[in-house]
Amino acid sequence: MNATTAGGAQTVNVAIVGGGLMGREIAAAIQRWPALVDHPVRPRLTAVCDINPAALEWFRQIDSVTTLVTDHHELLADPAVDVVYVAVRHDLHEAIYTDVVRAGKSLLAEKPFGIDGAAAEGIMAAIAEHPESFVRCSSEMPFFPGAQRAIDYVLSGALGRIVEARNAFLHSSDLDTAKPLNWKRQAKFCGEAGVMNDLGLHAWHVPLRLGWAPESVYAVLQDIVPERPGPSGELEPCDTWDNATLHAWSRHDGVAFPLTTEMKRIDPGQKNSWEFEAIGLEGGVRFSTKNPKSVEVFRVVDVPGVGKEQVWQQLDAGSQSVWPTVTGPIFESGFSDSILQMWAAFLAERAEALGDRFGTARPEEAAFTHRIYAAAIASHREGRRITV
Repeated sequence: MNATTAGGAQTVNVAIVGGGLMGREIAAAIQRWPALVDHPVRPRLTAVCDINPAALEWFRQIDSVTTLVTDHHELLADPAVDVVYVAVRHDLHEAIYTDVVRAGKSLLAEKPFGIDGAAAEGIMAAIAEHPESFVRCSSEMPFFPGAQRAIDYVLSGALGRIVEARNAFLHSSDLDTAKPLNWKRQAKFCGEAGVMNDLGLHAWHVPLRLGWAPESVYAVLQDIVPERPGPSGELEPCDTWDNATLHAWSRHDGVAFPLTTEMKRIDPGQKNSWEFEAIGLEGGVRFSTKNPKSVEVFRVVDVPGVGKEQVWQQLDAGSQSVWPTVTGPIFESGFSDSILQMWAAFLAERAEALGDRFGTARPEEAAFTHRIYAAAIASHREGRRITV
């Protein structure tokens, strides 16, 4: 149950459902909590659930973890658990997310917030029935300091009339065609939206928060590797979209502009890059996690002896993001820092202490992305622009 530490911070007991890669990342982030300055909440990881008992072993090294179970219902029955982070297959989202919400626990849910639109609607209905459950969706990449600088630049009005914008999440995890088939490459587990379900919220969190909801979309979807080795070594169907590029019309200050979002599992040369760019008549900004310290700003300036010229200026973002940390502001930030910042924002907002800082993805934003993906699939199938 929520309590207060000697320093005045509220203690919150956290549980994890899904002890895989992201579950371990979240556990590590919580252990780094003292790096945050004067945060109003102090989380404690106390419980972990995974259907595979072997996955639970890693968490035994964390002293605060006292509960390790293979059935999430056991975890939800514990009155000491306040917040639950869930990272499971997409087809399991609706059942587990609604169980968490109906148990009165707060939820940080993984994308895509249900395998499809119908599942997202089911989750939203449960949230409406249980307003005591604070719910947000995981999307850590916008918490890089450089991303925050880019967002603040757009909000300042420095773009003037917008010309175009782009947000992308790109990696090459599926470049190896011999990589074995797993659940993310099967529509029955990942969903018909494929890579959009897997990576889409990374590319839509910031545009939606900026008010750039798409009015229409034209999509280019690619199933580049249609077969992969199954458990027996024989080739089996790999029936999800590998890459998706969505060309949308959105509005900024009432003016329509083209917004492109890219979600790619096969982008040769990329490791794991989140990119944002917005260009206007009066200014522009761009940032990529490929160069995490660098933010570029566009201006027209007077160059001595030359006259007016267009220039891209580069500045270092440093380490400070949404919540201040003990890390020196001259140092660079990384993926684990963005996860810490996401959790700092999530728990601060839960405690009604976030203020006007950038927050984690809201349920309505996550649910809306399914409308975008459905329009994208229809667009690709029919070869035309689809209204969202």
